[in-house]
Amino acid sequence: MAQERIRLAEVLARAEDAQPGASLDVVARNLRDRFGAKYVSFLFVDIVGRQMVRVSEEGEAPDNGCAEQIPLAGSDYDEVLRSQKVGHTPAGPRGHHVIAPVTNRGDTIGVLELYLPHVTQDVLGQVEETAHALAYIVVTDRRFTDLYFWGQRTIPVSLAAEIQRQLLPSAPSCEAAEFTLAAALLPANHIAGDTYDYALDHGTLHLSITDAMGHDVDAALMATLLVNASRGARRTGHDLAEQARQTHQALLDHGRRTLATGQLLRISLDGSGAQLVNAGHPRPLRLRAGAVDEVDLTANLPFGVPAPAPHRVDGLDLRPGDRLVLFTDGMQERQAQYVDLPALIRETADEHPREVVRIMTAAVADACEGRLADDATVICLDWHGPRPGGRHSRAGANT
Repeated sequence: MAQERIRLAEVLARAEDAQPGASLDVVARNLRDRFGAKYVSFLFVDIVGRQMVRVSEEGEAPDNGCAEQIPLAGSDYDEVLRSQKVGHTPAGPRGHHVIAPVTNRGDTIGVLELYLPHVTQDVLGQVEETAHALAYIVVTDRRFTDLYFWGQRTIPVSLAAEIQRQLLPSAPSCEAAEFTLAAALLPANHIAGDTYDYALDHGTLHLSITDAMGHDVDAALMATLLVNASRGARRTGHDLAEQARQTHQALLDHGRRTLATGQLLRISLDGSGAQLVNAGHPRPLRLRAGAVDEVDLTANLPFGVPAPAPHRVDGLDLRPGDRLVLFTDGMQERQAQYVDLPALIRETADEHPREVVRIMTAAVADACEGRLADDATVICLDWHGPRPGGRHSRAGANT
């Protein structure tokens, strides 16, 4: 084990010295030298979670901007991402086919795929560790290169959608000892007002979902006001009431007479309490002991609508074992209204939140035949609560 850690440290060091985007070359050479690996490639999960996009060992996008795209649902890659375990198919013409999850703190970035001449459990374990190291490399690298953003794009991206995407956290999923969360945003053709956000501070999880009214770039600009006002207040250390006030005031001052619905949450990781501000937004759904119910909340006015009183902060009843689902109205508008969200939540009770949001957005996309009239956004939060021994997860959370 000590020798393996030295090897991984060498991989990380060499990748750090390589040009951004060339990290796969470093990992591929390491695997070739150690195990005789062939045909090493990295496959991204695209931005809507329905395709895998292959990056060759050279680590560059083709000149024509086209890369091999593979449907995720039902594939071997799907099983590896769902289970977070290495997939292994016995020897074929190319050798043993191995697929390892590339995941960081619950963020399923993609998979590492390769062929090996010989396989043992020890070798598979070392490939798994190398894939985990690759996740850290990608997280670092994507600050300096567009390669990973290119790899995630399997649909056209408008200017409004480009602005919208930059407002989102870099990882749509996060694992910690006390919780697991995942989010998904399904973009519409002419709307770009939805956002979600989260931050994990010492002892606190912050979470938000917003839906700015408007079309195209105007909606994206209003979303920019919302997200940055909320983040600015949060990063200054203000409580939830002040975060809501500053978010509301930003739209009053700069919002061009528009409005936005949204929810802001603050959850203490020690289990001492959770709070939520609801600004005219659809009520969250909570799965508890097999039953799905709406969370009863104060009906505050949307952000940007002049009101005689500040937004009220509600206490949120959150117990270990609860699943909380937040969503924008695009998940239930027009054809999407026929998607039974409570039933989907019950049916996916045993699934990881990553799978839950993927299944829910896929159901909405299918109901709308791929032509959404409004953005559809969903967040799934599993609350495990504080545990003296912590919680170990193959997806990235540990003690």
